[in-house]
Amino acid sequence: MRGPRPTLEREIAFWQAGGGLVAGVDEAGRGPLAGPVVAAAVVFPPHCTVIRGLRDSKLLPPPRRLRLAGVVRARALAVGVGAASVREIDRVNIRRASILAMRRALARLRVTPGLVLVDGLPCPELGCAHDAIIDGDAHCHSIAAASVIAKTVRDRLMELLARHHPSYAWESNKGYGTPDHLAALALHGFTAHHRRSFAPVLQLELIGR
Repeated sequence: MRGPRPTLEREIAFWQAGGGLVAGVDEAGRGPLAGPVVAAAVVFPPHCTVIRGLRDSKLLPPPRRLRLAGVVRARALAVGVGAASVREIDRVNIRRASILAMRRALARLRVTPGLVLVDGLPCPELGCAHDAIIDGDAHCHSIAAASVIAKTVRDRLMELLARHHPSYAWESNKGYGTPDHLAALALHGFTAHHRRSFAPVLQLELIGR
């Protein structure tokens, strides 16, 4: 499989320094036109070994991603999942909603990490000390695990929503602006699960669809 293999380098350095538990945090669903944004926080036992085949969730085919999500849950010390709704996304913007989802995921952990590793840029609004790692889901084991959990949970949510709104093919496009989704938007208009602050949906609202 192409792409870098996430390592435990950051976690091991913290464990060896006696710092305690490490949580990796990532989100899924910043770009879609519909559905919530979902975040996950994953804490592994100190001095664990890497999960074979674990990668950034975007690089994994869905069946393998689902299998790895089960392995992560089995081997993790704690897993927390949080989400921010479409209404919250439209009210505060997608960046702040993503951080809100991350805060909720961390709050649902049954342990308190001594270090939080976050994919991307620093997030002062996260409300806790953390290290931000660019492309963390590709390089950091705990963040990659969180990306897999967040992605599989969100995909399942979109598949469930698709049953009630079959015209938009959310079971396959997961709410992203694919040609079939955009065509359905043009034909049927938007639903309560669409992000009205996102340009393609906003344009429909402006013209009264």
